[in-house]
Amino acid sequence: MALPRLVLGVESSCDEMAAAVVRDGTDVLASRVRSQLELHRPYGGVVPELASRDHVRSVSQVVRAALEEAGVGERDLDAVAVTMGPGLLGSLLVGLSFAKALAYRLGIPVVGVHHLAGHLAAAELAAPGLTRPYVGLVVSGGHTALYRVEDLASPKLLGETADDAVGEAFDKVAKLLGLPYPGGPALAKLAEAGREDAFALPRPRQHEPGYDFSYSGLKTAVARLVRAHEPLADATRADIAASFQAAATDVLVAKARRAVADEGLARLVVVGGVAANRRLRERVAAAAERDGFSATFPPPALCTDNAAMVAAAGARSLAAGERHDLDLTAFSRLPLDPGPA
Repeated sequence: MALPRLVLGVESSCDEMAAAVVRDGTDVLASRVRSQLELHRPYGGVVPELASRDHVRSVSQVVRAALEEAGVGERDLDAVAVTMGPGLLGSLLVGLSFAKALAYRLGIPVVGVHHLAGHLAAAELAAPGLTRPYVGLVVSGGHTALYRVEDLASPKLLGETADDAVGEAFDKVAKLLGLPYPGGPALAKLAEAGREDAFALPRPRQHEPGYDFSYSGLKTAVARLVRAHEPLADATRADIAASFQAAATDVLVAKARRAVADEGLARLVVVGGVAANRRLRERVAAAAERDGFSATFPPPALCTDNAAMVAAAGARSLAAGERHDLDLTAFSRLPLDPGPA
């Protein structure tokens, strides 16, 4: 089945309200993201109830802005794709309810998209020539996992975090260092002034067999380090940030390299918010050159949550004949790999 011509994507899984129009599964005509950064900054993190309330206020305007930017009308759309999970349930329901109502009114199909499938599609948006199969490393505030991504089958889970996601660890360590919200980017910036070999921090599970991750122990090691050096001098704070970032990303690179080799593949894609981290990009690029595989990263705008990736993933699902009824609902937890029946 051919790809639908014009797909509207709607993404509201957390604290961004996003809408995008994608043509032929690869051409992004418009992508709008409404950030709630200032709304949540006073609390040092996302407040779910505030997030969903703001989505209710903004969803119509964000979709309208995306359509206007794309230069298309509602009646030009062929389908609507919307994130159905995982994420904050209240936030997901706002986007899902709007998408279903719009699709019903227009008489066009609606398809629910797994948030992580959207992130993987972001790499294919950034590199239209990217072919499957490949290993996908998903790294964000809520997810750290490795997948084998095939052409037709659902992505196969190779390994995931047993506790904190890597982005969550970045945010928690940033808070320990007294950095402002959002913590991950602030920590990465501070690390540029530090020495990553200043402190010998653990690399949990780096040399263990398999592809699972763990970041709670690394976070605890940083907490003890901070307490041992309080009050923190500026140079010490930067050294801790750099040492933590090196430890966190070294594990990601090691596991990804092993997965590519063990799966006998020649392509790795790295997606999710942490995929924008410069050190991670540099280390993966260096590993790809040494090992002889190709590495693909989306541009930063497609690393963080956006609706273009949802529209692209939805277009692929629709082309495979997938449709959802209007009883489609949201899921706060939803595995990408359903596992054996």
